[in-house]
Amino acid sequence: MTSFHPCGVAYCLALLALPIALPTQAEAFAPSRPSMVGKAVSLNERIIELTLSDAVFLGLRDNRAIRSAYLERIAQKFDLRVEEDRFTPKLVLSGRHLAARNQDDRYRQTEVIPQTTVQTRLGTRFSLSWSNQLTQADQAGRTRSDGATFTVIQPLLRGAGRDVATAPVRLARLGEQVNKLNLKATVSDTITQIITSYREVLRAQEQLQIARDALERSRQLLEANKVMIAAGRMAEFEIVQTEADVATQELTVEEAANQLGSSRLELLRLLALDLRTQIHAVDTLDAQRIDVGLAQALSAAQEQQPAYLTQLIATEQAAINLTVARNDRLWDISLIGGATQVRDRYPTDDGRATERTWEGYAGIQVDIPIGDLSRRQAEVRARVDIENQDIRLAEARQLLERDVGDAVRDLATRWRQYEIAQRARDLSRRKLDIEREKLQAGRSSNFQVLSFETDLRNAENTRLNALIAYLNAQAILDQTLGTTLESWDIDLTD
Repeated sequence: MTSFHPCGVAYCLALLALPIALPTQAEAFAPSRPSMVGKAVSLNERIIELTLSDAVFLGLRDNRAIRSAYLERIAQKFDLRVEEDRFTPKLVLSGRHLAARNQDDRYRQTEVIPQTTVQTRLGTRFSLSWSNQLTQADQAGRTRSDGATFTVIQPLLRGAGRDVATAPVRLARLGEQVNKLNLKATVSDTITQIITSYREVLRAQEQLQIARDALERSRQLLEANKVMIAAGRMAEFEIVQTEADVATQELTVEEAANQLGSSRLELLRLLALDLRTQIHAVDTLDAQRIDVGLAQALSAAQEQQPAYLTQLIATEQAAINLTVARNDRLWDISLIGGATQVRDRYPTDDGRATERTWEGYAGIQVDIPIGDLSRRQAEVRARVDIENQDIRLAEARQLLERDVGDAVRDLATRWRQYEIAQRARDLSRRKLDIEREKLQAGRSSNFQVLSFETDLRNAENTRLNALIAYLNAQAILDQTLGTTLESWDIDLTD
């Protein structure tokens, strides 16, 4: 398939690569933005001559929906970072200082307990802590106790194995893929809105020009009627038809100007620009035929369409959730082991004494839930979700085929309509020219000329609407296939 710029349809069989860069604390609130190669738009001119590429660039820079999506990505990427940090050691520092008294003494006690824990990808949990306690009593004197405790727990059923232990991380990574696809969909949808809004401005500008041209022709006909009346070649009352047509065309010009103002405001809103900014769309309305094969289009959509890919990921997430739910129903049987060593130092009649004690243990612990339906409930819900996801995937696949088929067929239909409308416009213009010549020769009526003038205006507007519809059909096909960003050479820079 060929590519038509600035609104071509380009296909890429590889899924869009969206590199992720985890934000540091310094750049946590400095979101990235999508970018286009080599674009720069100045807003300093009094009246901005805006091309479609300029409008897309400004939308990538300032559109509020896109900016909000990139802000959300900051939190989403940090969520992934938290889950991927699951298997790194965690350190907790605990401490306290007490001043207390009892019936025998008054004392001050300081205690510091650093503890580190780590969980492996097999479900094994290690814990190491060190306790340091210092007590200063008025009567008993100064005592100190410190020691280390090490424990290890290896699940054998519930919570055991790589598939279960790494399930939260795999779910988070799949969720991150969904977040990237949602970002791609947001940017693509916004770009499509900007494209169609820009073309609405172009349509309004062209309709205003068509109305002005028609008004000018009506005024020329009015002057010709006056000359013919003065020469006695036309009855004076027949000029009323032309005067009414001039008034009608003046009304049409006012309506077209009002529609142009409304279209400009909508485009400025999408670009997040000051609504008082004066813009003028300068793109030339032209089109080239694009032949799109249904099989090629469907293949590209299956590789790139965000909604369809999101459903594929949801099916994979449901399978992981079922694995976890099944595991949660198992008995909690774990091998356990540990060791503790404590050193106490305290005053005696002979000075200070030190006493060391240690303890080690190994064994097995069992936790058997009885009568807890909530574990069964989670598995039932996970099984139902898997079946639902299969149904949704089949529906998504069929919807994708339908939407792609509609978009491809609509593109071909819009091109044929444009060709017919263009031919009808040319014939209407030729027909009006001939009828004007016949009027000058006295072989036609004023009514007939005005009727053909109306036909020309309608044909010009029909041709314009057919052209805009065809160009918009290209943008919609890009959106349906998920290739909008590739067609516009947009890098999400996520």
